[in-house]
Amino acid sequence: MSKAKGKAKQVKGKVKETAGSAMDDKQMQAEGSAERMSGKAEEMVAKTSEQMKKAKGK
Repeated sequence: MSKAKGKAKQVKGKVKETAGSAMDDKQMQAEGSAERMSGKAEEMVAKTSEQMKKAKGK
């Protein structure tokens, strides 16, 4: 898992969410929102993992 992958997932989810909103497709909107939140969680896990590795090194 990496911060870049999490960020990419967030962007993809936002695009899907926006497209769903523009097409009035509630399911696509919900899928995009879920994907965006999943990406945010992945990014946070990656950041925490990096911080733990740095803390162990000190």
